[in-house]
Parts: sequence; C-alpha cells; structure tokens
Amino acid sequence: MAQALEKNSVVAVVGSGAMGSGIAQVAAVAGHTVQLFDTRPEAVEKAIAGIGKALARLVEKGRMGAAEADLARERIHAMRALDEAKDAALVVEAVVEDLDAKRALFADLEGIVGPDCILATNTSSISVTAIGAQLKRPERLVGMHFFNPVPLMALVEVISGVATDKAAADTVHATAAAWGKSPVHAKSTPGFIVNRVARPYYAEALRLLLERAADPATIDAVMRDCGGFRMGPFELMDLIGHDVNYSVTQSVFNAYYGDPRFAPSVVQQELVNAGFLGRKTGRGFYRYGDDVAPPQAQAEPAQQGAEHATLGGADPVTQALKARLHVAEGPATIFLTDGRSATQRAADEGRPDTILFDLLLDPAKATRIALARADQCSAAAWNAAVALFQQAGFTVTRLDDVPGMAVMRTVAMLANEALDAVNQGVCSAAAVDIAMQKGVNYPRGPLAWADAIGLRHVFTVLANLGATYGEDRYRVSPLLRRKLAANPAGARIHAQ
Repeated sequence: MAQALEKNSVVAVVGSGAMGSGIAQVAAVAGHTVQLFDTRPEAVEKAIAGIGKALARLVEKGRMGAAEADLARERIHAMRALDEAKDAALVVEAVVEDLDAKRALFADLEGIVGPDCILATNTSSISVTAIGAQLKRPERLVGMHFFNPVPLMALVEVISGVATDKAAADTVHATAAAWGKSPVHAKSTPGFIVNRVARPYYAEALRLLLERAADPATIDAVMRDCGGFRMGPFELMDLIGHDVNYSVTQSVFNAYYGDPRFAPSVVQQELVNAGFLGRKTGRGFYRYGDDVAPPQAQAEPAQQGAEHATLGGADPVTQALKARLHVAEGPATIFLTDGRSATQRAADEGRPDTILFDLLLDPAKATRIALARADQCSAAAWNAAVALFQQAGFTVTRLDDVPGMAVMRTVAMLANEALDAVNQGVCSAAAVDIAMQKGVNYPRGPLAWADAIGLRHVFTVLANLGATYGEDRYRVSPLLRRKLAANPAGARIHAQ
C-alpha cells in the first residue's frame, strides 16, 4: 500500500489564485512546509494574507485551535523565484487552463526539482497525457484535481495519463487522503469523472425546458424536493455561469467526437448569445437583484376524492410510497414513470386514466411529488390522484407529459454515464459514487441510486427514452446489459 508524503516533505504550489491558495492552505494545515509561487509577487502576498484570514475564521467558529492555525500560517512561504522549489517532494500546478502554459511550466520545473519529486497538475479539463507528453520523465506527472472551494470540498480526482507511473499516482492518492480529502483514481479521459458524469444533470433539464415540461423554477423545485439534489439544474447553471457551463459542455462534446450524449443545448447557447450568463450578469434563467421576487414553483390546488386513486407497481419506490399513503387496493391508475409518457403508457396498456409519478429519493420524507397525466385521463381521476398525495402531506406539482419526467430520466442518465465510465476503465464503481457525492454534492451516488431503483427499471427507462426519441443519446450502457444478462432478477452494481 502506497504511503503518503512525510509531513516534513516540502510541497510547492504554483499559482496563487483561488485554487492555488486553497491547496496551499490544505497542505499547510496537514503539516507540510508550503512554498507558494506566482509570476506576480503581490498576488502571493495577497493569497497568504487571505489564507491567514480564512484560518482565523476557522478559529472563530471553533473548527481549529488558535495555536494550530498559527502554525499552519507559519508553514506557508512566498517563493521569489521558481527555482526555490528545488527541494520540493511534490509540486502542484494551479495556473491558467492552457495546455501550452502548463507544458512550459512543467518543462521549467523538470530542470529544477529533484529526481524523486512528483509533479501534479490541478487541471479540470486538459488531458494529463497531453500536458506530460513533452517531459523527459512524463511518468512522474499526475493529475491532482481539487474542487472549489478547496478547503471545504472533499473530493480530489487523482488522474493518471498514459505515461503516469502507478506508484506516483498511488502516492498522490495517499497524500490527498492524509490531507483529509476523499481521493479517487481516474484515467485521463475528457471530463475525468465529475465533469463527464455530471453532463446529464444539465442536459436533461435543458431538454425538459425545450419540450416545455415546466418552467425552470418548477423543474428546480422537483429536482430539489423530490430528487434531494442540493440545487436544481437551472439555479446551478446560473451560479456556475452559462459561458463556463456551455464551454465545458462543448469541450466534452468535441473531445468525444460529437457523441450526442454530450451535445450542447440551443437553449443555453441563446442565453450565452444574449449575454445572460447567470448571477454574474444579473440574468440567466432567473433575474437577480434586490427588487426581484424569487419565482415560485407550480403547485396544484387542493382537491378531494383521494379514495378513488390507487398505486400500481412492485418496485421499491412504489412500495415505500404505498406505506406512506396507506392506499386501498383497487384498479391502479398511478404508476412510477418507466420512461414512456403517460399518454403512451395509457395507449399501450388500455388504461385511459393513467397518471405517472416521478422518482423520489426518499418517499417517506419527500415534501413534493411530481405527477404527469395522460392526454386521455379524466379530470376526476386526476383530481383523485392529486388529493391522494396532498392528504399524505405532499405538495403536488404537475409536469407536462414528457417521457421519463424529470428526476427519473436524469438519474437514469447519470447512472448510465457512470456505468460507461466504469465499463471503459475510467474509474471504479465505488470511485464514481464517491466522486459525484463529494465533488458535486449529489444526495446519492448514481450507481447506488440505480441499485436502489432496480437495474431492470433503469434499463427500461433508458430503453423507452431511446425508443421515443430515436436518438443514440439514450443508448444503454453495455455494462448495464451485461449485469442484467448475468443476473436478470437481482442484478446490482454494488455488492450487498
């Protein structure tokens, strides 16, 4: 088992922006002497002062002792020149996201540091293989991708390029763990783990908006209150900035040679064209300002007649929901979405009063439920379904009848992308779940969620989406097919 760097090892950080200063702070708190460099000396002094203030706030909040904070601050030193990194055991680069700039920096560092020094890049999008291609010893270059804000975010993606030595990657992984982080190994492929697997969270929301399933505030509320996500996709895109989010989507799309699964959205492109970039410009999907009232999600008015509505289905989500509703047995009219529209399912099964509900993270505790009605559905059946959930304490939100609804199609696509990442050797199943929980705060790892829903149901959702749209975007991962073929009744990704 690889050992972390000794605490008496020197860590050099090149780049003193938000990422570089955060990395320096984490390394210093872990006990290392840290040398911080920037081409602008004043930026280094500003960063060190900022780290001191951040440590002081931790002391004020009782999260760190005053003596510990003072020692951590004293371990951070400004480098006047890059050659002062000659004794470093690890150099972490956190400069501009530009391949040529990173190559030039590592070429300089290679002539400065000792033969056992590990070189690490904090790149979020550039191939680690490409960055190291011109080095004399590319085997000691490792991706060490932190997430912002570094002191708070637990995830570190440890990225191995084609030439990266396993021992170097293992040492970086162990060192990140010793720094209190949750590191995961990944292969250098476009988007690594998080920026690849997260694409459907934005893409499916944008498709839902394009198809007028609901307005952004309603979809965001469904994703938060039903799916348990910390932020809805539209408010998250507004926070990230549409120029940034759209650019990352384009980058991944181009890197995968136009794979339709990663296709950018014309909806977001129009926002970028308009200059409506989100919070930073005062307008994105939402408007921002002191005098702007927050938009309200759609909610159905109170209804009566709950005794006329019943649930059908033996899946785990439906069973948990039945326990909360205490429904009577009878002809089922309400089902968990399986990727078909309610209208299509009503026609396929000869049930005109078909109503679908969206996936819930926790049916026992959810405060909102999203429903969709078939075009053939009677008003009486709809009102009864709404009343059934309202009596159980749910706010009922109606989505227009789009295939797969919101949470279900998004989670199915997240799981599908995660399965492809595992199938293609990018990372392990455990790593992808850790990455998505620790890196973007998902309420559950996508593969653990697929296990909870049932792999057969996830497959059915994806297959029905593919049949409806006729797009390769919804193709089922070969690994999902393999799992179901090996164990049709009880397939799981994670062993129990």
